[in-house]
Amino acid sequence: MKTIQIIFIIALLALTAGIGVRIFNQWQADQKPMPLPTFSFPDLNGTQHSSNEWKGKILVLNFWATWCPACLKEIPAFMSLQTQYAENVQFVGIALDDLEAVKTFQQKNAVNYPLLISGDWAGFNLAKQLGNSISAIPYTVVANRDGQVIYRHSGELSASELQAVISPLL
Repeated sequence: MKTIQIIFIIALLALTAGIGVRIFNQWQADQKPMPLPTFSFPDLNGTQHSSNEWKGKILVLNFWATWCPACLKEIPAFMSLQTQYAENVQFVGIALDDLEAVKTFQQKNAVNYPLLISGDWAGFNLAKQLGNSISAIPYTVVANRDGQVIYRHSGELSASELQAVISPLL
């Protein structure tokens, strides 16, 4: 009986260590700069916009949806930062939502940065390429002027947290 308990404990410790190593390795991979993949999505008027459009600027991509309370909570802070840093920084909202819902949201809130419509899967696939392995929203990434993704964040992001990332890049 004692031998079985010892084997069980060793197996449990090995499993826990394996999970820990995998999480640590994923965290390290998420911290390494990576090139921003080229993407293209339509805006609310159906005009296609490519990521190349904002080359040379610090790019803040926010994956969001109108049905996501945390997403909606961070948008006013993003609007304020877009105004504050307009010369050097470009925010882009990538809506994982349908066109009509985003149009209604924009009419009520007058977001001051481009809102692109990715539908569901294309946006989630891009977010996954950018490190969002669990498909969480909101999900925000920051790419520097050289087009390198240098910051990734799952969940609601405060203005002060984002400012701490953007300010050294200016």
